[in-house]
Amino acid sequence: MRLFVTQSKYEDRLAAAIESENHCTSQSRLLIDQISIQQGTIVSLQEQNKRQSEECRQLKALLEDLERKGLKKLVDKVPVAAVVIMACNRADYLERTIESVLKYQSSVASKYPLFVSQDGTDPNVRSKAMSYDQLMYIQHLDSEPVHTERPGELIAYYKIARHYKWAMDQLFYKHNFSRVIILEDDMEIAPDFFDYFEAAAALLDKDKSIMAVSSWNDNGQKQFVHDPYELYRSDFFPGLGWMLTKSIWDELSPKWPKAYWDDWLRLKENHKGRQFIRPEVCRTYNFGEHGSSMGQFFQQYLQPIKLNDVKVDWKSRDLSYLMKDKYTKHFADIVRKAKPIQGTDAVLKASNIEGDVRIQYKDQPDFERIARQLGIFQEWKDGIPRTSFKGVVVFRYRTTRRVFLVGPDSLRQLGIKDARNI
Repeated sequence: MRLFVTQSKYEDRLAAAIESENHCTSQSRLLIDQISIQQGTIVSLQEQNKRQSEECRQLKALLEDLERKGLKKLVDKVPVAAVVIMACNRADYLERTIESVLKYQSSVASKYPLFVSQDGTDPNVRSKAMSYDQLMYIQHLDSEPVHTERPGELIAYYKIARHYKWAMDQLFYKHNFSRVIILEDDMEIAPDFFDYFEAAAALLDKDKSIMAVSSWNDNGQKQFVHDPYELYRSDFFPGLGWMLTKSIWDELSPKWPKAYWDDWLRLKENHKGRQFIRPEVCRTYNFGEHGSSMGQFFQQYLQPIKLNDVKVDWKSRDLSYLMKDKYTKHFADIVRKAKPIQGTDAVLKASNIEGDVRIQYKDQPDFERIARQLGIFQEWKDGIPRTSFKGVVVFRYRTTRRVFLVGPDSLRQLGIKDARNI
């Protein structure tokens, strides 16, 4: 009987051992399956690590290249502004822009240290930028996926906005510049480009109602401009070759938009009643027919732009008329002297009158009708026509005469009391 009990105990232990072995075998198979599944993840992580190592190698090479060029210490003097060319994947365009900038920057390099900021990894753009000893190359590497807010939107506009924010943060906060001039990789500059911005920098420092200075006039086509010395204040942000200060960037950087940064900057809630300086004759020329905007408006508005070819001595020019406390009166005096014309044939009448003329528009549709007849930009943003000051759009028309398109409330804002004559 005792032997039987002992035998039964061993049989139970054996059965438990076999069950335990089967369980271990099952667990082992499960672990093998999990390891097999995770091998793909491991391989993916290894590839990611390899890419990151390559990026680190590139950045190290860039640092060594910068040190070789002696650009780590950018300048001995305090510069007027850093100049950055925003680039992505158009090496041929970038070369044309760099060559145009260097043509006039070389003699003032210490005042205007030059950067190329590339978004992405296009090897041709990188090698083209790094082939120039006269500039510093920085690279924006962004692996975050882009989620557009509306169906059908181009991802490019989101990537551009990210790149701009990154580049401005680099130049203002890492390199500690007080001002930055932003160019794009499809621009040529005028002979007096740098002298113009140096004179404008003094205005920016003195007058905090000026948000930025631009080298661009949206209505700067050959048939609408004449005087290379004339500058204006505008309520509409022009962009396309512009300068801002660190204090303005301190305000904009934390709330920078996900996309369409230029139109965002044209919203009243962002420019807050501040204005922009622009020239009559452009100091930049945009040759980029192919790009993110798909060549929009190029044939009609960009290709005919007049690039200034006069070397204006801006240091000898008195620009105090552009200060806030003087400009409204200055501009009002010019508008007041213009001959008022009216009627549906006002455009025809303007062609037959000597001297400056002014035409009043009733509202946005009326403005668009008149602008269409004249061939100027019809577009508004947030209630403001392109290039306008107090609702007034000014341009030359066929001769040296100026045409002023005057809004329904413009004369009151300018303090002009002879509204009955319009």
